[in-house]
Amino acid sequence: VQLQASGGGVVQAGGSLRLSCAASGRTFSNYDMGWFRQAPGKERESVAAINRSGGRKYYADSVKGRFTISRDNAKNTVYLQMNSLKPEDTAVYYCAGRGRIYILATSAGFDYWGQGTEVTVSS
Repeated sequence: VQLQASGGGVVQAGGSLRLSCAASGRTFSNYDMGWFRQAPGKERESVAAINRSGGRKYYADSVKGRFTISRDNAKNTVYLQMNSLKPEDTAVYYCAGRGRIYILATSAGFDYWGQGTEVTVSS
């Protein structure tokens, strides 16, 4: 599956952004989807994940209550709504797809990656 992320930008602290990730090439609903981020000088970290049907979701503690992951299988798209953004949310955000069955919260097994979209939160 090919993934194309979009929606990044520059926003002030406290603001909101909505990231989108459009999938093509294979049956989107056969994949768990995740959002990851990598800040400068830091390792990539898992932000959120959603199962195939959209009925189960996982969030990292650092974004719980502020970010919402969702998906529209009819549109082959996964979203990340980011509210109450903080400067520490500044990173390149990547969407990823996983066809194999894993515990949703694990970051392992994601085989397909988008190109990344940059989010900058100014203080």
